[in-house]
Amino acid sequence: MSSSVSKMRIITTIAEAQAQPQAKRRVLVPTMGALHKAHGEMVRVARKHAGHDGEVALSIFVNPLQFEPGSDYERYPRLEKTDEEFCRNAGVDLLFRPGVAEMYANDRSVFVEESSFSNRLEGKSRPRHFRGVCTVVAKLFNILSPDAALFGEKDFQQLVIVRRMVRDLNFKTDIIAVPTMREEDGLACSSRNQYLNIEERKQAPVLHRALLAAANAGNKSAREIVDLVSKVIDEAPLARIDYVEVADSETLQPVETVRPNSLLALAVSFGKTRLIDNIRLG
Repeated sequence: MSSSVSKMRIITTIAEAQAQPQAKRRVLVPTMGALHKAHGEMVRVARKHAGHDGEVALSIFVNPLQFEPGSDYERYPRLEKTDEEFCRNAGVDLLFRPGVAEMYANDRSVFVEESSFSNRLEGKSRPRHFRGVCTVVAKLFNILSPDAALFGEKDFQQLVIVRRMVRDLNFKTDIIAVPTMREEDGLACSSRNQYLNIEERKQAPVLHRALLAAANAGNKSAREIVDLVSKVIDEAPLARIDYVEVADSETLQPVETVRPNSLLALAVSFGKTRLIDNIRLG
């Protein structure tokens, strides 16, 4: 099944999704919408992995279980028509766009929870976030039966956790990592970037400069790297650091000495907008 702007199917119910004829190979790009050029790159990579007789499926669902109380769930951008046009132009074959009532029963009582990686970094600041991620991804895999699914490395912890879930629950879905895409000034592409006001947006690229400073710092301890990154970020007066940590990229446990494939991860807020980013060290 080849991609075509005119052939994209839009489905909104689980029954419709499960009744769809299965292509030879289905590759899924799970999103929360507000699509941007990084999603376009993911669709391009998905097409490559689907092959000429496979199909690219993209899901749009703003998952309430991923949001902490008092966070930005209500104001998260929902751009239905814009996203639909984006998908058509990108060559998506199947757009799955369910509502909350379709995905979750009012009396739901079953969740998918990972217990090894989820309590650090993002999980420390957002305790129920990854339970929401695992639950919705497991549901999407069950509903759409993808042969493969793409996840961006910007959300590196999410990538590690989804891979563990797939392994431990024996999903037949290959997980494909897509490198972080950036704007010209280095800021990682994110749907939340549009929340930034003019001055916040001007200062936000300090995150990438701080990561590069760490990557180019040479043989330093994790403590020295964290201090260096924090110092660079502090040059932006609107930046408020949530965390800056150096961890093992496989276990996400903190390390004292930077070694090959160490992960430097950070979360920083500008006003009400919280941004995350990371880079490999060593």
